Amino acid sequence: MNRYATDVLTPGWQKAGCPVVTDVPMKPGLVVEVDADGFCGAIVAWENGFAILEDRHGRRRSFPVGTGFHLEGRPVCLCVPPRGAAAAAHTASGSRAAGEASHGRARVALPSRIYVEGRHDAELVEKIWGDDLRHVGIVVEYLGGIDDLVRVVAQFDPAPGRRLGVLVDHLVAATKERHIADQVTRGGYGDVVLIAGHRFVDVWQAIRPQLLGLADWPVVPRDADFKLGTLAALGWPHRDQADIARAWQSMLAKVTSYRDLDADFVRTVERLIDFVTQDHPDAP
Repeated sequence: MNRYATDVLTPGWQKAGCPVVTDVPMKPGLVVEVDADGFCGAIVAWENGFAILEDRHGRRRSFPVGTGFHLEGRPVCLCVPPRGAAAAAHTASGSRAAGEASHGRARVALPSRIYVEGRHDAELVEKIWGDDLRHVGIVVEYLGGIDDLVRVVAQFDPAPGRRLGVLVDHLVAATKERHIADQVTRGGYGDVVLIAGHRFVDVWQAIRPQLLGLADWPVVPRDADFKLGTLAALGWPHRDQADIARAWQSMLAKVTSYRDLDADFVRTVERLIDFVTQDHPDAP
């Protein structure tokens, strides 16, 4: 045996006996431990060179991406994945996205429902809250108008475990909408029906005007059609329903998250979702 056969100063001697650090691309839900203080949590997002971790108590902290983490007992270096490689950590409403194990598994619809007045209203709710509503099993139904809402509610036959939420345009004092909502309230449905609304004449105004390059939404005279009047004021084509449809699709395409909407409108929709899921403790 020649104890001098190996030169201890050959390249790599500094790392001899040290654990190998593996590069690991980040992905939502990956649970890692922080070497510095032992904080352990799942990756919920990453931005500006920081990984955001959430522990089992819902506490969130940010840590610089790179070394200093352990995954399943081995040291790792967290790396930003290639563009488009990771699934979104949150839905458009800001809620935590369902894990991979939930994908593809249909949930049976609950008896409770949300009715939404107006096709554009329903499309906006679907775009921002659709993932959340499917996850909890709540169906949203389009309501052409609320003139016959008293009969519609009676036909639905709400009861505990079969709640009904209704989203209404322009639900402010001394309006037709408020009068109809009050009629339903007096119908004796107690705590199983909630009619909530926003202050806007039309749901278009729930989109933040700055998203469309506007300082404010234009004011449309009361005797004019709101949508056509809005398009005319903006200098957009405004001849017929086809122009309205094209304009709405252009607006809707710019909306990507709840941050693009009026804060009061967001709170109203989330209040309805909370209301119709109250009697279903097994809902996620």
